[in-house]
Amino acid sequence: MAYRWELLLWLWLAFFFNQADRQIFNVVLPLLHRELGLSDVQLGLIGSVFVIVNGLMVPAAGFAGDFVSRKRIIVVSLFAWSLATVSTGWGATVAYFVMVRSLATGVGEAFFFPSAVALLAAHHDKTRARALSLFQTSVYCGLIASGWIGGALAQRFGWRMVFWVFGGFGVVLSVAMQGRLKQTEGAMSHMTSAQIGASARAIVSQPVARYIALASAATIFVNIGYLAWITSYLYDRFQMPLEKAGLTSMLFHHVLAFVGVMLGGIVSDRYALPRPRIRMEIQAFALLAGAPFLLLLGRAATEWAAYGALGAFGFFRGLFESNLYPAFYSVIEPRYHSAASGLLIAFSFLVASAAPVLLGKVKESAGLAPGISALSAFYVAGAVAAFAGSRKLC
Repeated sequence: MAYRWELLLWLWLAFFFNQADRQIFNVVLPLLHRELGLSDVQLGLIGSVFVIVNGLMVPAAGFAGDFVSRKRIIVVSLFAWSLATVSTGWGATVAYFVMVRSLATGVGEAFFFPSAVALLAAHHDKTRARALSLFQTSVYCGLIASGWIGGALAQRFGWRMVFWVFGGFGVVLSVAMQGRLKQTEGAMSHMTSAQIGASARAIVSQPVARYIALASAATIFVNIGYLAWITSYLYDRFQMPLEKAGLTSMLFHHVLAFVGVMLGGIVSDRYALPRPRIRMEIQAFALLAGAPFLLLLGRAATEWAAYGALGAFGFFRGLFESNLYPAFYSVIEPRYHSAASGLLIAFSFLVASAAPVLLGKVKESAGLAPGISALSAFYVAGAVAAFAGSRKLC
């Protein structure tokens, strides 16, 4: 009984560094632009290639999590992306960043999430939504820490130190997790093409799962675009120091997302049994309610107007994310959970991969404000998909 919560703690810490390591590159974009002379489109391209690589690899990671030791996948993945993060600190060219940041870090991070979330779901039955909601809070804490600590380190010691510090802590954590995680899965068989095909058919044949995938893709497009450029947006629009821009771009949004994800998990766990569609109804409401604040974020005339929009957008994002995997897993057989997670992430990330470079192009031609406001349309589209999916449930 106690181990399931210890497991949550270790996976929470690993996912914290997963998200922090992912975001610190975006935090230091203004310094890379100034010190290395990289254009906005080049910087956006590095982020887009990272998302594409992550999206292409995560299905393999998902299937591997159903047939290979999830503990081994989690520990090796954490070590690999942390080492790649350390190596990013020696970058100087677009080609180097694409190789080390987009490819090495992207592949390493791809293998973590499907196995981690499936392992948590296997250990939490009646507390699944709450456990997954708590797990999701590591995303918000990691992003806040990357904005705050990353911005401060970059301002005082240069952008390279940011990668060395965050990556180094991840390497140490991987060693600790190797000693603490238990090998609790049953014996795994080797993966065959027939097993892969059966898994894929079991997932894509579910109509509700397809609607969830569409809603997920819409929200991930917004999240990827927001995370890539929000620090630069505040830095340029309000002439903030990088340390302040890094902190405020993450803090208000993710503190409120923390509140939303916890509230959503508690409510959906309470009412899901008598009303299975409640999880997707909450998702549809969250996206529709969050859309206006994305529109306002791009039109904010003052810092505090931007902070208010960031916070409200974050709350509804958290409300949506608290129910994403509980809703998805409710229509997928447990033995396919890891593979299903991989396919869902792959689809969402491949759709979202265009966001960083598209916003980079918008930034060069018209500034970031109209691009950020336009992200609200994706929330509306996601709400329509979530609502349509909820109608398919009893």
